[in-house]
Amino acid sequence: MGRVTSMPDEPPALSPWGRLVDRLYGLRDRILASQRFQIMAARFPLTRSVSARRARACFDLCAGFVYSQVLFACVKLDLFELLARQPLTVEAIARHTGLGQDAARRLVLAAVSLDLLQARSADRYGLGQLGAAMRANPGVKAMIEHHAMFYADMADPVALLRGEVGETELKRYWPYADGVEPAALAPDAVIAYTELMATSQQFVAEDVLDAYDVSRHRQLMDVGGGDGSFLRSAGQRAPDLALTLFDLPAVVETARPRFASAGLAARTTLVGGSFSHQELPSGADLITLVRIAHDHGDDTVQHLLGAIHAALEPGGTLLVAEPMAGDSASAPMADAYFGFYLLAMGRGRARSPAELIAMLGKAGFIEARQIPTPRPLLSGLIQARKPTI
Repeated sequence: MGRVTSMPDEPPALSPWGRLVDRLYGLRDRILASQRFQIMAARFPLTRSVSARRARACFDLCAGFVYSQVLFACVKLDLFELLARQPLTVEAIARHTGLGQDAARRLVLAAVSLDLLQARSADRYGLGQLGAAMRANPGVKAMIEHHAMFYADMADPVALLRGEVGETELKRYWPYADGVEPAALAPDAVIAYTELMATSQQFVAEDVLDAYDVSRHRQLMDVGGGDGSFLRSAGQRAPDLALTLFDLPAVVETARPRFASAGLAARTTLVGGSFSHQELPSGADLITLVRIAHDHGDDTVQHLLGAIHAALEPGGTLLVAEPMAGDSASAPMADAYFGFYLLAMGRGRARSPAELIAMLGKAGFIEARQIPTPRPLLSGLIQARKPTI
């Protein structure tokens, strides 16, 4: 199937203001598409820096896959760990990574250009600012390695959009995404993705707990909480908070020894089940959904919000934490990254704060509002309350 060649559809009826805005945007587009304007903007002192940034942004869009593969090569070769110990020459890097010297130099120079590495004295190379930051978070490494599956599914994005890819790598990786009864999954079917979610949870948990003080509550239940990473962080922040983890039976079993080793077993209740087919445990005055809603379709999410409303104590609070669509701060994560990731996975979608707030209202929650988080690119946060009567 080739390019779209049909004429555009007739536009809907617009207000005079809407027609004016369209004309202004059309004028802007024609100006920006003009080579004469681009050359003039690149030469004119007052627009030169803006023109350079726009040109770099356009090139980054074209070269983004190459950049990500340079990063993947650095991670696969443990280059960040190697250079964290001490800066090394290209010759030493080649020896440690098993690359030829020319190949090692090519990778090092590419990584320097992306601020993953940095040139040091005596022809040595150490970590760049981005490389040092990525090394500080083991979840980043896990996600980068995981992306090999995602990139395979994205080899032909048009075929993916048209549903012509068939079974994807991500659908095989997430076993519950393919219509399998979740509660029937065996432990070995959930270990890989449970570990992935756990390693990538650290920063999200910190941001949510910085934005909302969980110590004001008596009992917190984390629904779909995996191995309990978020719940353990919350328990460490609030020593008097009772903890309940609800997830698939096989997932819950992976969490049990981790709560014990963290010294939290005495105040933690682990409940195995599927929120699609059974009621949630009652008694909590705070329930959290951390990166859960966007993995599911609207009907499932609406059902889940209703189940949470039924389980929550009167006057209790629900927190929904995940990348939010439509917002300028998180749009690259929610609309671009998760838009295609969830498409390849075969279910779910990122939602805007307005969409989530409307769904919360339909489930019976009141006073739903968005709470600022330190890093909205990673996660947005919405708080809602169950009425007292």
